[in-house]
Amino acid sequence: MAGTAQAQDNTDGAEDGAVDEDVILVTATRRAEDVQDIPIAVTAVSPVQLERQGVVNVQEITSVSPSFSTSNAQTSSGSVVLRIRGVGTTSNNIGFESAVGIFIDGAYQSRPGIALSEFVDVERVEVLRGPQGTLFGRNTSAGALNITNVRPDLSEFGGFANGTYGNRDLVSVQGAVNVPIVQDTVALRVTGAYRQRDGYVTIVDGAGNEIGESNGSDQFLVRGQIGWETDSGIRGRIIADYAESKAPFGAAIEVLKSGLETSGLFGLVGLGARGGMAGPTVATNPFDQPTAEAAINNRIATANFEPTTRSDNWGVTGEIEVPLGDSADLIYIGSYREYSSFEAYDSDFSGLDVFNVDAGITEIDTMTHELRVQGDAFGGRLSWLVGGYYSKEDIAASTSFSLGEDYGELVGALFVGGTAGLSPPFGVFFNSPLVPDPTNPLTFLTGADPAGTTATNNYAQNSESWSIFTHNTLDITDHLSLTVGLRYSDESKTGGYQQSAVNNPTCLGFFADANNNMTPDGLDRLGQAVGTANPAVPGAPASIPATVGALAPTAFGLSCFAFTAPAIGSDANPFPLPRPFSGDFNDSELIYTGKLSYSFDAPVNVYASFTHGYKSGGFNLDSTAASGGADPRFLSETVDAYEVGLKARLLDRAVTLNIAAFREEFQNFQVLEFTGAQFQTFNVPKANSTGLEVETVIRPSDNLTINSGVTYTRARYPQDCAGTQTANNVVALCGNSLTNAPEIVAIMGATYERDLGSYLDFFLTGQIRFEDDRRTSTQAFDPADLANPVLVPFDVQDSNTKINLRAGIGAQDDSWAIEAFATNLTNQVTRGVTFNTVLRSGSRSAFPQEPRSYGITLRSQF
Repeated sequence: MAGTAQAQDNTDGAEDGAVDEDVILVTATRRAEDVQDIPIAVTAVSPVQLERQGVVNVQEITSVSPSFSTSNAQTSSGSVVLRIRGVGTTSNNIGFESAVGIFIDGAYQSRPGIALSEFVDVERVEVLRGPQGTLFGRNTSAGALNITNVRPDLSEFGGFANGTYGNRDLVSVQGAVNVPIVQDTVALRVTGAYRQRDGYVTIVDGAGNEIGESNGSDQFLVRGQIGWETDSGIRGRIIADYAESKAPFGAAIEVLKSGLETSGLFGLVGLGARGGMAGPTVATNPFDQPTAEAAINNRIATANFEPTTRSDNWGVTGEIEVPLGDSADLIYIGSYREYSSFEAYDSDFSGLDVFNVDAGITEIDTMTHELRVQGDAFGGRLSWLVGGYYSKEDIAASTSFSLGEDYGELVGALFVGGTAGLSPPFGVFFNSPLVPDPTNPLTFLTGADPAGTTATNNYAQNSESWSIFTHNTLDITDHLSLTVGLRYSDESKTGGYQQSAVNNPTCLGFFADANNNMTPDGLDRLGQAVGTANPAVPGAPASIPATVGALAPTAFGLSCFAFTAPAIGSDANPFPLPRPFSGDFNDSELIYTGKLSYSFDAPVNVYASFTHGYKSGGFNLDSTAASGGADPRFLSETVDAYEVGLKARLLDRAVTLNIAAFREEFQNFQVLEFTGAQFQTFNVPKANSTGLEVETVIRPSDNLTINSGVTYTRARYPQDCAGTQTANNVVALCGNSLTNAPEIVAIMGATYERDLGSYLDFFLTGQIRFEDDRRTSTQAFDPADLANPVLVPFDVQDSNTKINLRAGIGAQDDSWAIEAFATNLTNQVTRGVTFNTVLRSGSRSAFPQEPRSYGITLRSQF
């Protein structure tokens, strides 16, 4: 089942009583309306669809919405990227905010990872496509997810319980109970869920011994609600929830061996063959796509230890609606949420003991308030709304790093590669008179072994946002309507980085020697350009290898965070070393939208709209953000979006057809890129998304429903995307597609239902999802050499088709049911993100996506 949702019962703000079987009520306009009547491209997903497609969290909405996609990387919470129409904000940096806003029961969720707890007892999910800033708070330049949980029922006792068992030892239990406390006035609803499943990535150490797993589930959710309604019409609810997750997550799989492995350089420095991650299936040819897919298919990663991941998330949301006479209501929604996570993982993604995150702690506290007054005027011809919004967010993060026993040897292997394989090369670096040590060059260069170097980095950001807004629809005639929306938004942030602890055994000797041999114009003390041969030593390699500059941020910078000599960390220093910073960011924007819609009698509605959207800038919360005197801030992102659409019910309502054509033009598009040594944030002056969406539901009989949806999107950086900028990492993007933005995504599904006698019913549903080729990394070409552009290997995930099936039988009164299911039935191998392996020049690694899943579910309602 895909595309437009099937009929559903009453929703927030709907009148009591039945609705037409094909009416789908949504709150995309902050009031309950038929989805076919509003001039917005919306995919509405009902609870039945969520269950029958196995959608258990935000990331799996991809199976029911072709315009929505997600990807994830090495952390379960901080690296989730949501995309609508090919547009999203790459994560992995807590200073970045999503371009797709998530709203749960009307409250804004400040980071996608906060909203990844399990879908259970959900009334509906709405995927709002395109910028939504006038009505939905903050950061919706690409779109929004509007998730509404089932409200307490004030009149009837009831509930449900579900249990699932599947492959990889899946155990899932869900349930809810609804208890009226004061009949028709106050009720309590308690919801819970537990899910445990083995990971689908096996982790082995450098010797090939299995040491753990990754990408499984071990989580639970508890949510309690008190709902009420008085005789005077005042109604509201208070929602409290707590969720916890602690499954290991984030192992990466090597798809391309580095030259260090294939040339035997590891052996020269005493590392042997321990650097490889996935064995003989790893490609040695940079464009051997079948071999890369075989490596992902094995789902074997190497590391020194199994990753540790734990997140805790709790919050309280309050909602109250007060009638103001017969034609207006006052609505307040407030929330407070605390999110914390702890993560420890092998961040070099290999069996070598090189670079580890020993403790990554993140805490995010968020408070939001929204007050709006809305109603009707002029006999219902004008629907008006005015409101105000305020949010406050405090972020505190602390990350403790350490360098492992193999760090010096790996850097030695990189040096060998940078000096044409000459051995022993190390004694001539920087004209050093010291005796070379081919197994650990940093020992003689600095006088200390880097193993044991530790550093603790602290990051903080405090932000406040307030806005005032209005959204109004005037029926000019019985068929023609005009919608105008405005929001003035003000953002202010303070952010900074500092280091609270460091153990620094290697830095002084190395950089003292390096700076003595390098002049401000980039020449060494003999007047040679960096990376050229040293004539003072016949046959010797470069006196300062070119690799030093590229490696400095991590290879040497990690052990130099607290080095305070004037030359290190200064604006003129050639090495991009970590550097403390603190500062302020302030910005404001007028967001606005205008829509014209016309309704025919068929019924067929057509509309045209323009929206100016906005997403706040902020701070690159990375230790190297201020290196070389760089400004750690990035600019706000804006978008101008044009859309025309058609929504129709045809053939006596047997066919529902929705079509939308769109163009979105982004300015100062926010990008986060991993260079192999550090995370960089920057703004690209231009990025565009243009396309066509078609969704349809066909009901040829009472028993059969056919759903389909197709999205064609060209989400790209135009050829002139750099504007006046000259930075290679920006220029290299021009003319290429956005990351993980396939041109074509199509969904086709069918559901057959029928009664079996007077007691049983049966259903069978199937779905096929096709996805076109897509790039999986930021850069399509190596930005280091734009004069001779070379394609980044394994950047493209080939097109693929995934199939889901589910069948069930049960009582017609829903007292019990049993279902069997399979997702990704043919076990298609796909990956979400591909990247340059940390400190492994030439190596490429990737994060795999979900393999085949299957199991049995038992359901009961009471």
